[in-house]
Amino acid sequence: MSKNKPAAPLEIVEPIGLRVLVRKDEPKRETKGGIALPDASEIPTITGRIVTISAAVENDEDVPLRQYDKILFHPKNAIPVDLEHDNQLFVVPVEDIVAVFRRPTAAD
Repeated sequence: MSKNKPAAPLEIVEPIGLRVLVRKDEPKRETKGGIALPDASEIPTITGRIVTISAAVENDEDVPLRQYDKILFHPKNAIPVDLEHDNQLFVVPVEDIVAVFRRPTAAD
C-alpha cells in the first residue's frame, strides 16, 4: 500500500497581471515625538516592501517597480494572503501603488 504524502506547504505566491506581493510594514505605535499610542489608536500604515512582482510588471518598462522596493499603497483593493499567522502579506494592484521610496544615487 502506498502512503499518502502530506501536502507540501505553499512556499511561493506569484501575483498575476499588473500586481505585486507586498509585506505590509508594522503599524506605528508611537508618534514621531515619542508619545506612545494605545492599541486602539494605532496610526494605520500603508507602506510595505515588495516581496514578488508579477511577470507582467517585470516586463513592463512603464512600471518602475522592483523586488524589495519600499512603497506607499492605497489599501482599498489590497487582497490579504492568509499564509502567515500575522497576515502581513497583500496582493496589491499596480494602480494602487502611489509612491516608491528611493535613496538618492551618487549622480543626484
